[in-house]
Amino acid sequence: MTGLNLTLRALLVAALIALAAAPIWAGNNLTRILSEGLVLCALAILWNLLAGYAGRVSVGQQAFVGIGAYAMLAFSLHTAMPPLLSVPLAAVVGAIISLPIALLVFRLRGHYFAIATWAVAEILRLVVMQIPALGGGSGTSLPGSVLKSISADRGLRADLIYWTVFAVFAATLVGALLLMRSRWGLALRAMRDSELAAESLGIRLTPLRLAVYCGTAGMTAAIGATVLMQKLRISPDAAFSVQDWTAFILFIAVIGGVGTLEGPILGTLVFLLLRETLADYGPVYLILLGSVGVATMLLAPRGLWGWLGPRGLSLLPDKHNP
Repeated sequence: MTGLNLTLRALLVAALIALAAAPIWAGNNLTRILSEGLVLCALAILWNLLAGYAGRVSVGQQAFVGIGAYAMLAFSLHTAMPPLLSVPLAAVVGAIISLPIALLVFRLRGHYFAIATWAVAEILRLVVMQIPALGGGSGTSLPGSVLKSISADRGLRADLIYWTVFAVFAATLVGALLLMRSRWGLALRAMRDSELAAESLGIRLTPLRLAVYCGTAGMTAAIGATVLMQKLRISPDAAFSVQDWTAFILFIAVIGGVGTLEGPILGTLVFLLLRETLADYGPVYLILLGSVGVATMLLAPRGLWGWLGPRGLSLLPDKHNP
C-alpha cells in the first residue's frame, strides 16, 4: 500500500467522523445538504452493486424508495411503532416485496430488464395512489404526534433523524465493503468481468443476482424510510420519482465509475458540487448535468475513479480476503 493510499484512507476516516458529528459543528443548511448527500451516496452504492457487479441495470429502484417510505408511513400511522424502529422494518418489507418482483423481471435481460423494472415502479406508484389510508394521490404528512415520539425538542429531533440517515449510510457502505471482500464479492467480480468465465468456474449467476437484488432492495427501502423522516411529507409522485431516485443516481454512478465502490462516493461529491453551484439556473441546471454526464462517458467511459484506479489509487480495501 502506497503512502498516498494510506493518506486517502485516513482522510476518508476523518471525513466519516466529521459526517457523524455534523449536527454538532454544521449549520442547519449544511446539515441538510450532507444528509441528502448521504442518501444519494447510499443509493448509488446499492445501484452500483446491482448494475456494476451483478450486471442488471435497473431504472426502477425508485420502487423500493417508495415502498420503504410508505411502509414507514403505515407503521407510524396505524401501529404504535416508533419511527426510528420503522426503518429496519421498512428494509424487511422492501426485501420481501422484491422477491416476487425479482422472479418476474429476472426472466428478461438487457434493456427489457431495465424497462420492466421501470414499469413495476410505475405500477406500484399507481397502486399507492388508490389507497386513501396512505394519503391517496395527493399524499400526506407525518402527524405531529409521530414527530414528537422521536423527540419533543425540534433541534434534537432533527439531529436524531440525521444520525439515523448516517447509520443507514454507514451500514450500506460497510455492508458493501464486507460483501466485496468475501468470496461472494469475488464471484461478483468474476461475473462483472465475464459471465461466461464465471459460469465455467461453477458460479451460479441467477441465485447470486437474486440475493444482490433483494439485499439492495431492502437497504433501498430503509433509505426510503429515512427520506420520509427528512421531508416529513410524502406523495406517490415524490416517493416514486424517477428523476430523484434513479436519474440522479445513474448520473452519480456514471460520473464516479460503475463497478467500483469508490465511484459512488466521488460521484456524489461531484453531483452535490454541481447541484449547489448550478441549481439557481433553473432548467439549464439539468442541461449542464446531462452535458457533464455525456462528456464523462466520452472522455472517461469508466468514470472518474475508473480513470484514477489503474494509476494505483485505492480508497477502500475492497479486495477479496481469503
